[in-house]
Amino acid sequence: MPEGIGILVIIGIVFLFVVWVIAMYNRLVTLRNRIENAWSQIDVQLRRRYDLIPNLIETVKGYAAHEKSVFENVTKARSAMMEAQTIKEQGEAQNMISQALKSLFAVAEAYPDLKANQNFMMLQEELSGTESKIAYARQFYNDTVMSYNTTIQSFPANILAGMFGFKEKDYFEMDEAAREPVKVDFS
Repeated sequence: MPEGIGILVIIGIVFLFVVWVIAMYNRLVTLRNRIENAWSQIDVQLRRRYDLIPNLIETVKGYAAHEKSVFENVTKARSAMMEAQTIKEQGEAQNMISQALKSLFAVAEAYPDLKANQNFMMLQEELSGTESKIAYARQFYNDTVMSYNTTIQSFPANILAGMFGFKEKDYFEMDEAAREPVKVDFS
């Protein structure tokens, strides 16, 4: 094989390798950005959920003032969520909120006048819609994390991911007790 062709083959191989590195790096960046976007969408819905909670508590308080511990638990869980910094802390706070809301709705069931209250019904409907949005956003986030983690663990992308500092991301998970949906239908 002439020397010129050998050099062209080597240059071609190096060129293809560089193109692959660029394409893989860009894919990893895209997946990482999708994860950040997906988390932002979850955060928006969680903030909406937490904004609804004080109104819900005030509505229920008017009917069930003697259920102080339930209100304290909801408020404590809401504060934990607002202070959570990592995805794991967010997940733990989510679980606290879900459990506290279950207790709050259980209290509300004992008060027929409350169940008929227009403000309570509106808040209940908004919370139900928000819960659905959170579930969808969580699924999208976890699917995106799975795709990203699979990519950075697969050969040969794992070599490139290690070189550029791409780290595995955590899933946004719930504990077993919080997997049951929050009951928001009192009709």
